[in-house]
Amino acid sequence: MSTVPLLQVNDLKKHFPIHGGFFGGVTAKVYAVDGISFDIAKGETLSLVGESGCGKSTVGKALLRLFPLTDGQVILDGTRIDDMPSSTLRPLRRRMQVVFQDPFSSLNPRMRVRDILAEPIRNFGLAKNSADLEARLVALMDKVRLPKDAINRWPHEFSGGQRQRIGIARALAGEPDLIICDEAVSALDVSVKAQIVNLLQDLQKDLGLAMLFISHDLAIVEHMTHRVAVMYLGKIVEVAPRRSLFAAPKHPYTEALLSAVPQPTPGIQRERVILKGDVPSPINPPKGCRFHTRCPYAFDRCRSEEPVLRPIRDTLGEGHVSACHLHDLPPAENPLSGAKGAALLAVG
Repeated sequence: MSTVPLLQVNDLKKHFPIHGGFFGGVTAKVYAVDGISFDIAKGETLSLVGESGCGKSTVGKALLRLFPLTDGQVILDGTRIDDMPSSTLRPLRRRMQVVFQDPFSSLNPRMRVRDILAEPIRNFGLAKNSADLEARLVALMDKVRLPKDAINRWPHEFSGGQRQRIGIARALAGEPDLIICDEAVSALDVSVKAQIVNLLQDLQKDLGLAMLFISHDLAIVEHMTHRVAVMYLGKIVEVAPRRSLFAAPKHPYTEALLSAVPQPTPGIQRERVILKGDVPSPINPPKGCRFHTRCPYAFDRCRSEEPVLRPIRDTLGEGHVSACHLHDLPPAENPLSGAKGAALLAVG
């Protein structure tokens, strides 16, 4: 895995206006994504996790330029693409592809698999002739482990897991560098989830793909990712390597999310953290730390001053950043000092 960023995101914002009143003017805004930054290296998987409604899918759609950004920069392999005209962006679109959540609605029911897979190849002019096109189609079916003769079938003739394999094949057809998986396994049965996750991992190793894996399923994330970014109400509150985050989370929200994940290893148990109250509205997010209304450790500073992402000392390695005022307290007073995570790691 390369350490050179393939994708850089700087202070990305997406605010959706709410129209109302007699003249239909803008009366409020939904702060869906409100200033997030991260990067993804070549061949790396970064998982973006959080509760439903935190803005994860909006991030994926914003990176793909499916709607205009409110602010921020998106840089793909050194080239800024967020302000690029559509005509200039078109050749670069093949380098970023997406696998959608619902394998049933993401495929055109009036197109055979052959035509679904051939469409991006023709759009980007990748095939030299009809023989080359046919060879590419056969190779795509082989990569996603579907029988070659299935290429002439219709989408309704496949199961949910098979349809998702077709969706992955369609994403691969453009020979991308980055694939955005937007809840790509959440609609599948448990056994099928494992098969699709294993397929994605194998494809990443074989093709050197980078992936942004958007999910709320932390058990799946732990199995397949390199790093994890945790979102809450439009903000990234923690980013860390997988091993570091799961062993010793440095944000109360991450701690609460991980406490709900079943532990398959006997003898390892996490103390369950029950969050009180509901997620605040993204139309009127709280002042200070956005998590303070539900945080069991909140104090006065959390209610008035917004924390920023900053490096956190971690005995498990570098690259752990968190946005939490608790880390300004003495270690003896900080409930996230790492003693619990170190104990869990030692037992494991």
